[in-house]
Amino acid sequence: MALHMAVEVVRDSSNSLTSQIQNFIKREIAEGILHPGTRLPSSRRLADDLDVSRSVVVEAYGQLVAEGYLEAVQGAGTRVVRHLGDDRSVVPALLDGREAADPPDAPPAPPAPVRWDLRPSGGNLPAFPRREWLGCYQRVLYRADSGDHDYPSLAGEPDLRLELAGFLGRLRGVRTTPAGLMVVAGFAQTLGLMCAVLPRIGIDALAIEDPGHPGQRQFVRESGLRAVPVPVDAEGIDVEALAASGARAVLVTPGHQFPTGVTLSPRRREALARWARDADGWIIEDDYDGGLWYERGARPLALQRTDPERVVYAGTASKSLAPGLRLGWLAAPAPLLDLLMRARARQDLGTETLTQLTFAELLRTGLFDRHLRRLNSLARSRRESLEEAVRRHLPGAAVLGRGAGLHAYLQLPRGTDEAALVARALRRSVLLRGAAAFHAGPGRSAPALVIGHAHLPRSGVGEAVRQLAAAARG
Repeated sequence: MALHMAVEVVRDSSNSLTSQIQNFIKREIAEGILHPGTRLPSSRRLADDLDVSRSVVVEAYGQLVAEGYLEAVQGAGTRVVRHLGDDRSVVPALLDGREAADPPDAPPAPPAPVRWDLRPSGGNLPAFPRREWLGCYQRVLYRADSGDHDYPSLAGEPDLRLELAGFLGRLRGVRTTPAGLMVVAGFAQTLGLMCAVLPRIGIDALAIEDPGHPGQRQFVRESGLRAVPVPVDAEGIDVEALAASGARAVLVTPGHQFPTGVTLSPRRREALARWARDADGWIIEDDYDGGLWYERGARPLALQRTDPERVVYAGTASKSLAPGLRLGWLAAPAPLLDLLMRARARQDLGTETLTQLTFAELLRTGLFDRHLRRLNSLARSRRESLEEAVRRHLPGAAVLGRGAGLHAYLQLPRGTDEAALVARALRRSVLLRGAAAFHAGPGRSAPALVIGHAHLPRSGVGEAVRQLAAAARG
């Protein structure tokens, strides 16, 4: 069972890598992010994730076992000891993220199916883990009694919130407990609930990254809030521009910005958290492709951990499983979570129970980690094929952003007529989305394409780019 865990290490630090890993895990345990009984990755897996020698991790684990933080059980792996910390008590469709409809100013799809659909939405989904899901669903049904088919809890099934709290702490460093989580119908419901609650706490505007998802901008406006575009550069959202906008709430994708793929820099993370405190504001963190990270080295931790009292963390299974499940979650501080729960009570009666319990089983058994490992391997190979094809067929173009998620940002040579290229590519049976459709206004960046690549065979990625290159030549 291949587990993953987010660990922060600094290679040029005066502290050894072994010491950094030890201290990081100690802090995560002390602060309740790594929960008692949580299973950790094998030393080989963590070493591979961090791109360090396995001996570094073996030594760190060994010392933590000796100090009583971890326990190593033959055949059961390495876990946080169960007596550390207090046992956390478990209390009993809209436009969605990047799976939404095409941007309103995008060219219409052709009447006949195209050969290469490179849009970042729609069919850009890898294979669903049917066998694993079916097995977990059957086990859930066999264990269920009549009470399990009653109306669900508005907060979500306790079993799922328990598993999510451990999973999010381990993989993303999220600071939460089962009681601090709500299971929702995808990110769309998180955004809808926040748009309903923000006016109740005196906030009438929501800042949105530019470029960002055009459907989210429209949704915010239709919810009665002002959508305030804030520019994004190579370090992520421009916090100075955010402060100057006067907005007191912002929606960000800090781990893997949509659509540019950049990761919010440490400097900007600190500045954004400081802005929230100074402005008495709120940050909505959309971790839309959470577990899909295949770049070498440590993955970025959740922004939420910098200030759990000011950041609402939102995740979803839409990228890792399927958007049709309508399965997402949010972590929020208690006072805001109470307002969100009240707002939800006016909207629906909760998220479907059996899907929640099946996903909880998938998490509990480690099958979801195994699925993520396969998915990351597949997405990495497609990304490598895309980069190789761009180098070969599109000189002057470059694939930007981190190796994560199911899409890539392809910057075109300056002077390229983006709209004309998209139209010519369509005539060659390649359906694309230009980056202009994701900007709040015209002329804000170099021409680019936002490409969904994970669903294609490796040879298909290369052939699609070859056709794109032919279209670029006219």
